[in-house]
Amino acid sequence: MSIVRVREHVNPLSKKYQTPISPPDWSQVYRDPDQPLHLDIGCGKGRFLLQMAQVQPDWNYLGLEIREPLVAQANGWKAELGLTNLHYLFCNASNSLHPLLRSLPAGRLQQVTIQFPDPWFKRKHQKRRVVQPELIEALAQALANGGMVFMQSDVEAVAVEMRDRFAAHPAFVYKHDGWLDSNPLPIPTERETSTIERGEAVYRSMFVRK
Repeated sequence: MSIVRVREHVNPLSKKYQTPISPPDWSQVYRDPDQPLHLDIGCGKGRFLLQMAQVQPDWNYLGLEIREPLVAQANGWKAELGLTNLHYLFCNASNSLHPLLRSLPAGRLQQVTIQFPDPWFKRKHQKRRVVQPELIEALAQALANGGMVFMQSDVEAVAVEMRDRFAAHPAFVYKHDGWLDSNPLPIPTERETSTIERGEAVYRSMFVRK
């Protein structure tokens, strides 16, 4: 697998990322579009979903990423492996999530992951963080009843902010007390693995759609 190099951080508020994408024809994207859908927001290089799609072929997987070269690379890997339950889209989740989710049949979206999003430490940049009230509302409208949102970060302040914003929405129920000790999914992300290997903390939370 060849690797492309891109900037680590992209400003989602810059002008070039303000045009929402048009939803694809899902019947052309997935071999079986009726399978339950797992959405990974900010999928980076896409390797997490690449492995998930292979170990759980009875699910469809969709990765959203704002860095276009990474999306092209990930879709190339998908094609090399012949995976028909996986797709990556280049988009800004902040303005493209609503139209994408509205194009899905009711109840299709059943799992969402937001893993190690850009922390944007400076206070004036925190409006660039991905988990904003508008994104939570879009997920509340589209996620199936009983559907799961799983989030993790190695930056406690970011994890707390994500957790508290979901907890404030009436559609979501916090699934546990305190941080989750382990990842409930069968595949860890590369960032999760490297963080744990360094002996550093990962802050995880999970919510369920009422």
